[in-house]
Amino acid sequence: AVAGAGRARGASLAAAVRAVAATARPASNAAAAAGVSVAAVILKGNDTPFGSVGWWAYAGISCFLVLFAGIMSGLTLGLMSLGLVELEILQRSGTDSEKAQAATILPVVQKQHQLLVTLLLCNAVAMEALPIFLDRIFHPVVAVVLSVTFVLAFGEVIPQAICTRYGLAVGANFVWLVRILMIMCYPIAYPIGKLLDCALGHNESALFRRAQLKALVSIHSKEAGKGGELTHDETTIISGALDLTEKTAQEAMTPIESTFSLDVDSKLDWEAIGKILARGHSRVPVYSGNPRNVIGLLLVKSLLTVRAETETPVSAVSIRRIPRVPADMPLYDILNEFQKGSSHMAAVVKARPKNPPADTTEPNMEAAGATQLTAPLLSNAEERAESVVVDIEAPHSRQTNGSVIRGHRGRRGHWYHHT
Repeated sequence: AVAGAGRARGASLAAAVRAVAATARPASNAAAAAGVSVAAVILKGNDTPFGSVGWWAYAGISCFLVLFAGIMSGLTLGLMSLGLVELEILQRSGTDSEKAQAATILPVVQKQHQLLVTLLLCNAVAMEALPIFLDRIFHPVVAVVLSVTFVLAFGEVIPQAICTRYGLAVGANFVWLVRILMIMCYPIAYPIGKLLDCALGHNESALFRRAQLKALVSIHSKEAGKGGELTHDETTIISGALDLTEKTAQEAMTPIESTFSLDVDSKLDWEAIGKILARGHSRVPVYSGNPRNVIGLLLVKSLLTVRAETETPVSAVSIRRIPRVPADMPLYDILNEFQKGSSHMAAVVKARPKNPPADTTEPNMEAAGATQLTAPLLSNAEERAESVVVDIEAPHSRQTNGSVIRGHRGRRGHWYHHT
């Protein structure tokens, strides 16, 4: 009885094991089947079996479309970011390779709107066609995911990052492809480009204004700390030259109160000659009675023959005529007058009124006597400066506006003014 009971328990245990094994086998088979079905769903295309010639053809076309879209995206950013002024600068002053690349790209970039439409059109065609071919070899959901991933990584980010840094070189290497695409897209790109030209205008050379040029020069100075090569003196000279057109004589003049001058009735004794040498100027204004009544200028080099012991009067020395310039005269015009060589110093007077009164006429005064003195700037020394009328070509009898402009053009080849 004991032995029979043991055999019965063994048989029941074996049956239980077989039942568990039978239950586990369908589960493993189901998991394997599920894995196979997932792989089949991923690789399932529209009547294109995996590994066939058609499948590989669609895969190759998809890769080509991704690369083509990337090239179009990179060229759009690289070529359109190159301005006409920048290309002309590179063509004139760049390295040999930059000159060649700029000369190759410039004719294409000049048609900016047509170029823009061509590149965007080709890029849009490539990106729109990519999901169609991916749908042939992958499940639609997988095709959309792969299309977005490939276009973002290989069609946008990487090409644009490369062309942002090497736009000139990339554009020069692919300019042949751009020309072909412009011809192929001509029926569509040319009318749209012309329409954009009419609506937005031609994108001519974007030249810099004076303020922008000054800012550009200051950025390229060594003091800016951005790797520029211009020194402080070079930056100052360039900025000053850009300001000459906008500045007038009134802004650059030295007030008569701050100007060293001599009275025509004074004597050239030791004290006067010492003051002249201490000032260090090559020309000294000469006035008659009132320091504002400047009648000419004295060349210091003409004092080489003057002996301080004799106390020679200033009126006995050759005094040159000093030109008159209106207070609103641009500095470039004054510079042109100085470059004629007749004088390197000018007296600033009140500007001529636009509608002068009919009765305000002043006669010309000729140089007087052997001393070659120019006539006083006003016939009456007591006349006020507000009634001044100027004529730079033919100096009249007038009073200055209480200021002098000094210029120098000689061996050092430059012109300066005191402010």
